Amino acid sequence: MEFIGLLQPKRWRLCGLRWQVLILLLYLNHIVRGQIRYSIPEEMKKGSLIGNVAQDLGLDLKRLRAGRARIVTGESIQYTELKTDKGILVVSERIDREQLCGDVTPCSFSFEMILENPIELHRVVVEILDVNDHAPTFQNSDLKLEISESATIGARFILENAEDPDVGVNDLQKYVLTPNDNFVLKQLANPDGSKYAEMILQKPLDREEHPRLSLKLIAVDGGNPQRSGTVNIEITVLDVNDNAPVFNQSVYRATVMENAPKGTYITTVNASDADSGSNGHITYSFSKLKGSIADIFVIDKDTGIISVLGHIDFEKDKKYEIRVEAKDQGGFTDTSQIVIDVIDVNDNAPVINVMSFSSPVSEGAPPGTTIAVIHVKDGDSERNGQITCTINTNLPFKIKSSITSYYNLISDKGFDRETTPEYNITITATDSGSPPLSSARQLHLRISDVNDNAPLFHQSSYSVYVTENNSPGMSIFTVSARDSDWNQNARISYLLEDTQISGTPVSTYISINSETGVLHAVRSFDYEQIKQLKLVVKAQDGGSPPLSSNVSVNILIQDHNDNAPQVLYPVQTSSSLMAEMVPRSADVGYLVTKVVAVDVDSGQNAWLSYKLQKATDSALFEVGLQNGEIRTIRQVNDKDAVKQRLTVVVEDNGQPSRSATVNVNVAVADSFPEVLSEFTDFTHDKEYNDNITFYLVLALAVVSFLFITCLVVIISVKIYRWRQSRILYHSNLPVIPYYPPRYADTLGTGTLQRVYNYEVCRTTDSRKSDCKFARPCSQNVLIMDPSSSGTMQRLQSEKNILDEPDSPLERLGCSLFAILQR
Repeated sequence: MEFIGLLQPKRWRLCGLRWQVLILLLYLNHIVRGQIRYSIPEEMKKGSLIGNVAQDLGLDLKRLRAGRARIVTGESIQYTELKTDKGILVVSERIDREQLCGDVTPCSFSFEMILENPIELHRVVVEILDVNDHAPTFQNSDLKLEISESATIGARFILENAEDPDVGVNDLQKYVLTPNDNFVLKQLANPDGSKYAEMILQKPLDREEHPRLSLKLIAVDGGNPQRSGTVNIEITVLDVNDNAPVFNQSVYRATVMENAPKGTYITTVNASDADSGSNGHITYSFSKLKGSIADIFVIDKDTGIISVLGHIDFEKDKKYEIRVEAKDQGGFTDTSQIVIDVIDVNDNAPVINVMSFSSPVSEGAPPGTTIAVIHVKDGDSERNGQITCTINTNLPFKIKSSITSYYNLISDKGFDRETTPEYNITITATDSGSPPLSSARQLHLRISDVNDNAPLFHQSSYSVYVTENNSPGMSIFTVSARDSDWNQNARISYLLEDTQISGTPVSTYISINSETGVLHAVRSFDYEQIKQLKLVVKAQDGGSPPLSSNVSVNILIQDHNDNAPQVLYPVQTSSSLMAEMVPRSADVGYLVTKVVAVDVDSGQNAWLSYKLQKATDSALFEVGLQNGEIRTIRQVNDKDAVKQRLTVVVEDNGQPSRSATVNVNVAVADSFPEVLSEFTDFTHDKEYNDNITFYLVLALAVVSFLFITCLVVIISVKIYRWRQSRILYHSNLPVIPYYPPRYADTLGTGTLQRVYNYEVCRTTDSRKSDCKFARPCSQNVLIMDPSSSGTMQRLQSEKNILDEPDSPLERLGCSLFAILQR
């Protein structure tokens, strides 16, 4: 790796010229920094490291990114790529040295690396080193020679050249001839350095002894590993031709104009042969032409006239070197070299490439600001390639030459955007050919404004409605703001302010697309957990310094009917059975029980309706549509069955609606024994009736005995409780009412309009009976007046204390019934 100053002063003879170059170098010092050179082998893989440009040029990685560093190759293939994040140069395309440079050494290509703000220009030269990826090859696999047996010792025979696209040590190094008695091999070199071989006769040929000879010529290169190519030489021995043709010049020189038409005469080669007759007849041919030369030139085999056959391009090849062979009928040959120089014509117009163009430019930019860097290339040479650049008049700009083929467009005056917001600049490049050729390139320059306007939302606040159970990532709403500034100053980014919702960052609920302002749901919302989200969206422009404004967005979660009603009462369990008791004296509208259900949804999704789906006697009971109260719709009579089973459906008002069912067991009886006699077979087959009757009779006998025995104790306890209640009544102490859990209507929504206090007697499973009986042990209603002081009203008179439903006798009966069931 080597560093070379991009501009090095030559040896000027005149002192005045030295001073001009020195001044030019000082002027360009702020733009042009230097040149760097790398050497890499060909056929490297894509992405292979060439070199660390940032380190070698002493540049910081931030400078590369801020200056938008890039490489420019013009119209040629870009073989390299600049990684600005690492400051390295890597291979981007396969590099074939033979395809890129042919046999020219050293092989290299160059390009420029440009940085902006301020503008810097660095030239990078990459030299491609050859690798031994080609073996020497012969154009033909077989070479046929006809040699007279009268050929004298020392006669030379030109052999076919082997071609090896590689160069240097990898190029063709030597020829090897298979051992034989008649010929030895001599290796020679052309003026261009290419090697060829001659066979020299060292022992006279004897056609009668050996009319044919078969040899092999091996071409070997100097690579590692070594490669080789082989051609078979078939020699036919002829008689009596002992003189070889001889050219009158060893080298012929000629010139031809670029783009010369087909058939244009170039030169004539001439060779003579001392033999006479057919042995002295000479034919001319090109010897092993390289590349596409065979398509460009042609030689007359009899006269030796060389003329144009194809297209000649000076920019592609400036000189051609061709070897011509003269051969007589006896197989003797001689060769000569032809050098054809191509004369350039002005057939290429200048090509303008804009390497860097800063648009827009701030109206506050001072005079002398570099607007663009332009590279002008002309494929012609000398005067035809000398270029002059100009711009249209009456514009506050001027153009100056920086280095070879590069020009800077700089401002000549200050800008006023309010007067002229944009400029159309036409750059014209003209060469010095005759006639001159020119090309033009137009640049449209905009003058930018300063950032003096903050983004504005269309509304001061937004309200958005989102249905719960949404999909995560769903688009909810789009906020939009506008900015009166221009370009980057008007480019708006949307952000969520760092706020919290119930102690959780808002970003866990909502995200926003910074470019489009689209709000997305990060998670699925549940109305039952959160009903609204309040967030603040910030719109910020891209100016420096940036300006911003905020808007509040209120996201309201709408309920979705995703919860079915839940029945709170009666409680449905698998281990017990509850039943409601209805006396046979119950009148029309008698309240049997109330189905209590709730729905955690809201609005109409939580409006519950109750329907009687199935009943033992559908003409006896009805269910309140709104309150779930089960009432009788006719007078209960003796014919009604004791066992009644009702199935109630609780349905909400959502779309689609959801429902739940509950089974209510009702016993129509006036006394407890009657219930026992009829209700014990509620869930069993009739085959168990005899055993159940036995147990019921036994239970009634035990209850009667215990009733008589405990009557005195019960009366004493009731009198004691009566006296205690009298004391509390006269003491004016507040009594706190008791509400059973899960059955108190605390919100007054109408779902449960009164409070019930139940004492339930149930039995567990039995081998003989599944009777599970439950009845309200107290049907007293406890009513609380919200405006009262909390004092409990007396519910019964003192004279009926012994008849209270929750007496110890009834409790004892329930307990005994459970014991007997077990």
